[in-house]
Amino acid sequence: MDDVEPLVPQGPAEERSPNSHCTRCPISSQSPGDSKVVEDFRRRLKYFFMNPCEKYRARGRKPWKLMLQILKIAIITFQLVSFGLSNEMMVTFKEENLMVFKHLFLKEYKDQRVDRYAVYTKTDVYGHIYYVIDRFINLQNLTVGNHAYEKIEGEYTPLTLCQEFFRKGSISPGNDTFDIDPHVDKECISVYPLEPLENKTLSRDINFSLDFKRLLSVNIYLTLKAINLQTVRHHELPDCYAFSIIIMFDNRAHSGRIKINLENNVGINECKDWNVASTSGKNNHLLLFDSFVILACFTSLILCTRSVYKGSQLQFHYTAFFHTYFGKTVPWSERMEFVNGWYILIIVSDTLTIAGSALKIGIQTKILILALRAAIPNVIRFSCCAGLIYLGYCFCGWIVLGPYHEKFRTLDKVTECLFSLINGDDLYSTFQKMREKRYMVWLFSRLYLYSFLSLFIYMVLSLFIALITDTYETIKQHQKDRVLVSQLKAFVAECRDQPDSGKYKMDKEPTCCCYCFG
Repeated sequence: MDDVEPLVPQGPAEERSPNSHCTRCPISSQSPGDSKVVEDFRRRLKYFFMNPCEKYRARGRKPWKLMLQILKIAIITFQLVSFGLSNEMMVTFKEENLMVFKHLFLKEYKDQRVDRYAVYTKTDVYGHIYYVIDRFINLQNLTVGNHAYEKIEGEYTPLTLCQEFFRKGSISPGNDTFDIDPHVDKECISVYPLEPLENKTLSRDINFSLDFKRLLSVNIYLTLKAINLQTVRHHELPDCYAFSIIIMFDNRAHSGRIKINLENNVGINECKDWNVASTSGKNNHLLLFDSFVILACFTSLILCTRSVYKGSQLQFHYTAFFHTYFGKTVPWSERMEFVNGWYILIIVSDTLTIAGSALKIGIQTKILILALRAAIPNVIRFSCCAGLIYLGYCFCGWIVLGPYHEKFRTLDKVTECLFSLINGDDLYSTFQKMREKRYMVWLFSRLYLYSFLSLFIYMVLSLFIALITDTYETIKQHQKDRVLVSQLKAFVAECRDQPDSGKYKMDKEPTCCCYCFG
């Protein structure tokens, strides 16, 4: 080992490895002892870079990680669908209850735009306020749903009627004069259920009057409870809902038009006491399935972490080996070939418990264009990869944006909406109809739609057209003529042992690379 063998052979071209286009192939001439070490290490490297099928033929090792990932894709997809259906039922229940409350508490309400519902006279304002109170008091005799009053420690939660107004104000539009104190005061009264009131004695019974010249708004707060029973049909325990309803009479413009709006905030909790016949076994099955998903993800995390650790160890061994035997420094680009990017993604996916683990099979543009040889297999394999990405966007839009956008309410609507977006249809209206209720939802919807449109319009469709045409043949041949093989690949390529040769079964992976320095 005093004379370091050069990595570039000096003999004629026919003495090189079959990769004759490589200009950095290491020589194969070694002393008998060193040759055995080199061949063993070369075989070890080749085994490391084999695919699962080749490893099975080489050592009979079953591809447990591959089978586990396929199993994870199946069970997590099922879990996604189950969660999406449950989320869809929850959103439907909330939306339908909001519509019920509008028809129940808003006088003469018709299905119309909210900004068009308003009152214009004092009599109408008092009439609408009394209408809400009367409907609240007689709720049990009116509603066809399972709505009920909220109880806290045995006491009913009252309806709260509040008005906001300027502290002082004297306004004379005819004289073009006014005197006003901009400080806002607030007064509230409570009305308990089961206390009937008469319309003609409204001001006396609830002691509530309005000064419309100073009035800013009237807000009515009430809380109702309900149970979502439709989940029973899907073998899920019903949840208990608490609807915090706010009815707002907005007079901030002081234009003579008081706009009325109803908002509904929902709290979802597990019911305290429940009994559904013949469901305990099914609920246990669901719990067992969720536990199985957690176990599968944890097992995948352990196996992938172990593979990354072993690859990192082998990378250090390879660096020390080449430095000792060939006096060469291994560049970082080659050292990173030992790090499997998919294992990193799977580890992150399992750690964060992201359902997007169904997208483990990615798409790499260059590989698809250069490696595949026929048009039909190209289209089929490319469509499978693109379909997985498209399916991931469908699930993401359905689950995250479904509660905020009608086009993402159901899974079939999501697929139709995204497909129309690829064709450039209905782009502007899709962006405009997103509710800007929460900034994070609005921001996510923009990132979601921009990334989807950029990916599928500018990349996927372009690549799909490229696969159908003969352009990829030209690119492949051009790249093949000028390809440069790294010293790692050239070193491994000199190993002629096939996976089923039986030699890999005799190799034992050392725990360290001390033999490299012998």
